[in-house]
Amino acid sequence: MRVIYVTVVFVTMTSALIAVQWVLRTFKLPGWGAVATRYYKILCSVLGIQVRIVGEPVRGRPVLIVANHMSWADIPVIGTITPLAFVSKSEIAKWPLIGPAAKAQHTVFVDRSRRQQTGDAIAEMAQRLQQNIPVVLFAEGTSSDGNRVLPFRSSLVGAVKDVFAQKKGDVEVLIQPMSICYTGHQGLPMGRQHRPLVAWYGDLDFTPHLKEFIQRGAMDAVVTFGEPILFSADRKTVTKAIESTVRKLTAAALRGRPLAPEKTENPPANAA
Repeated sequence: MRVIYVTVVFVTMTSALIAVQWVLRTFKLPGWGAVATRYYKILCSVLGIQVRIVGEPVRGRPVLIVANHMSWADIPVIGTITPLAFVSKSEIAKWPLIGPAAKAQHTVFVDRSRRQQTGDAIAEMAQRLQQNIPVVLFAEGTSSDGNRVLPFRSSLVGAVKDVFAQKKGDVEVLIQPMSICYTGHQGLPMGRQHRPLVAWYGDLDFTPHLKEFIQRGAMDAVVTFGEPILFSADRKTVTKAIESTVRKLTAAALRGRPLAPEKTENPPANAA
């Protein structure tokens, strides 16, 4: 019964979301961000996901949030925090209901196999940043089993910075590391063997995985924001630094002791 209930609520709520966001966009009305975060909060509540936030996301200026990735559940969890745009693989755009919903939420779709479409996606990411919409990039390029952080890819990070610089001149884009992990199930700590209940990776079939996730319910997620940095070095150096920070934040959260971001002596203006 729980699976049926969640499915009905999701279909009804997502259909309404698509309609509302279409009206807002068509008539150029404000409020898409408030609608988006409210939608994700309700979805997490229905799914039984409790979200804990450590640190603060950058607001009010261009920021590229670079994070690890382990599950489809990362999207609603992160979406509860602040209005933002995700970067997703192009296949998602073709999924029934989920694809239109993602488009309505300002998602940028990337087809890494086609250079022209990748270039268009990078330009879209830069456009979101121009509008002060935070962009979330899952830099591993795929999802993991939740017990480790995979190596980050630097290509999109550097490309977005270059395109943004061309459009905005001397306006800097910040990069903020973010860690997401799942630490509890049914009120108990989640061990290594249990994280695949949440993680969707490899060749796992989506439908059986989703059904089991819904039946199990009551998951605890921890999202940790690191200190933002200015993109002042080459892309590989910056990506490595962000990856190192995300690894530390994730390891600390998995141990049950999330790290608050270390404050720099001269943090960027309006960085928090």
